[in-house]
Amino acid sequence: MTDTLLIETSFMRQVAAAAASETLPRFRQNGAITNKQDGGFDPVTEADRAAEQAIRALIKATFPDHGIVGEEFGTEGADRRHVWVIDPIDGTRAFITGLPLWGTLVGLLEDGRAVAGMMSQPFTGELFHASGGKGGREDPHGQAALATRPTRSLTDALMCTTTPSLFEGAKRQAYDRVERSVRLARYGTDCYAYAMLAAGQVDLVVEAGLQAYDIVGLVPLIEAAGGVVTTWDGGRPESGGDIVAAATPQLHAAAIELLNR
Repeated sequence: MTDTLLIETSFMRQVAAAAASETLPRFRQNGAITNKQDGGFDPVTEADRAAEQAIRALIKATFPDHGIVGEEFGTEGADRRHVWVIDPIDGTRAFITGLPLWGTLVGLLEDGRAVAGMMSQPFTGELFHASGGKGGREDPHGQAALATRPTRSLTDALMCTTTPSLFEGAKRQAYDRVERSVRLARYGTDCYAYAMLAAGQVDLVVEAGLQAYDIVGLVPLIEAAGGVVTTWDGGRPESGGDIVAAATPQLHAAAIELLNR
């Protein structure tokens, strides 16, 4: 093994298949929903739990000395050099409403840095993956390398966020400044927006209040594609928080300037 662990695409496919075997049979089946949040709505389904268990089992069998952090079943070995971060269904609200804008996120931290990741959308047959600074996209129509668009100006940018209700107070004012500056804004995209940025379909994603499992699997995709992803203050994004991802350094700098004005 080299200093940096390289994850083969074949393993990403195995992870995606293991998760899909649990999520796809339950998609659009109106299964039971549990609310995890008192005084609010944070849904979890049987598909979330079953998919995470399947992913954990595969990681433990393949990399028994690695740690795991998952949204549904917590942390094991978080102090180890290599730690996998799992969101079995990112976009559970999309899942329970039958919209194919959810995905399975799995990322690998090496010494706290995201070095490999994947987003799988099994209903559309798409897999986005990256390791060692190289990324690819696979779907029923073929394969392609990940590459962001060359957009440098906010006035030319296509932007996504899951919902403007993510932002409150001054953060909403900051977000609105960016939205008013871009060519087009679209909502309701969860992890799919970041995958589309890495695939060269959109230019900017702005969100707030993310958890580590919401972003770790996506960071390698964006960086392998040539994009930039940080917190709003320019820091590393692996711990989550307020996140901005952009197709180019110039566009990222312009968004950061407006968010922090």
